[in-house]
Amino acid sequence: MSAWETVVGLEVHVELSTATKMWCGCPTTFGDAPNTNVCPVCSGQPGALPVPNARAVHDATLLGLALGGTIAPRCRFHRKNYFYPDLAKNYQISQYDVPLVSDGVLEVEVERDGELVLETVRIERLHMEEDTGKSLHLGATGRLHGADRSAIDYNRSGVPLLEIVSRPDVRDPETAQAYLRELQAIVRTLGVSDARMEEGSIRCDANVSVRRPGEPLGTRCEIKNLNSVRSLGRAIAHEAARQIAVLEDGGSIVMETRHWDEDAGVTRTLRRKETVTDYRYFPDPDLVEVTTSPRRVAEVRAELPELPAAARARLVAAGVPRAQAATVLGGGMLALLDAAVAAGAPAPAAANWLAGEVTGWLAAEGVALADAGLTGTHVAELVAMVEEGAVSATQAKQVLAGVLEDRGAAGPRAVAEARGLSQLRDEGELARVVAEVVAANPDAVAAVRDGNDRAIGALVGQVMRATGGSADPRRTNELLRAAIGS
Repeated sequence: MSAWETVVGLEVHVELSTATKMWCGCPTTFGDAPNTNVCPVCSGQPGALPVPNARAVHDATLLGLALGGTIAPRCRFHRKNYFYPDLAKNYQISQYDVPLVSDGVLEVEVERDGELVLETVRIERLHMEEDTGKSLHLGATGRLHGADRSAIDYNRSGVPLLEIVSRPDVRDPETAQAYLRELQAIVRTLGVSDARMEEGSIRCDANVSVRRPGEPLGTRCEIKNLNSVRSLGRAIAHEAARQIAVLEDGGSIVMETRHWDEDAGVTRTLRRKETVTDYRYFPDPDLVEVTTSPRRVAEVRAELPELPAAARARLVAAGVPRAQAATVLGGGMLALLDAAVAAGAPAPAAANWLAGEVTGWLAAEGVALADAGLTGTHVAELVAMVEEGAVSATQAKQVLAGVLEDRGAAGPRAVAEARGLSQLRDEGELARVVAEVVAANPDAVAAVRDGNDRAIGALVGQVMRATGGSADPRRTNELLRAAIGS
């Protein structure tokens, strides 16, 4: 009996970072008080007329070209009719048979058995639509996570949304994850969205089915609530295994929408899957067609920056490890890295700080890169301070944290001076501390002499503590070995 094959198609929704909504002038600010950014248009009041957001059309065109898609000379908007509480109009303005973009392609790198393999995922369409409101499930006391009552926040209703629909070309969770990461990097490189999954500005649904190789496509199930790249991979793996178990037990797969339970690591039935006819699409009578001339396409194409695949190859050629290059690109830090290199920093050293300490600090503090105040000059200055021995690696981390905490108001050298962070340059003082540590730790010294090389690390740590982290770890190691050897 032949093995089963997993078949996955992905639907990625990207909220655009426009100042106003898709059809009205309401702001798109994230995190404002519920139902404060609403008007008759986005709340679906009778007689309110939508007007397309020109910037949203431009950004959709830009992303479509970055994905190698064909821009339709004329496209139109449809009403997609369904009845959920978070949809004030009882229909969503979307695109149906004539989307703005069709026939794109995205190549992604997938690691298999220690080697990078290039996989191609075709993109069926990219279309413009509007986001819905947000349902909040409340307990009896009004707190979240209960199930007694619900509320709706319509601030998100009408925010410009792009849906990128892939062909069913994905065959495993790893390719799906690579696709989403690459799409995220492209979106951030273009500057059309911050693509933050934790805030819902990029969301992914996976259509999963299984079949015997060579057989027609199986019945698919759509998985929702995938709020991280990790969740996407786990959900696909679980759903494929679930479907295989059902089929091998003699059952059949029902086309449905399933919810991913992150805590339990399983998918659960949410509702029966709607078909196209259920939505009763028809052209929106309030909106005219959008026309895009060849001249306009050429103008937008000229705006395309260096895309992540080309940038990644450039960084790797400059000596940046591939994993760090991916982190820099995924975090939208390429311009910052290039600015640091232009200011004199070696690309590998600058990338190491950006992919490591900077990325970690931003995630821990919940701060967007654009709000951190960090510049390429800051990064180059920090790298230079470490290379010239002005600060130790430990102190450099403290200096960087200071720069970020002050939102770039002061550079690394100013922060180091203000906080008294400088590397111990007095060789005699360092030798004295080393001698004290060696004398106070005979067991560790004996272990080093017996060939236990890891014991030297504990001694280095004690010297660092004794000097407040100001000792040069490399010179400390040398002095310790010399003292122990003597």
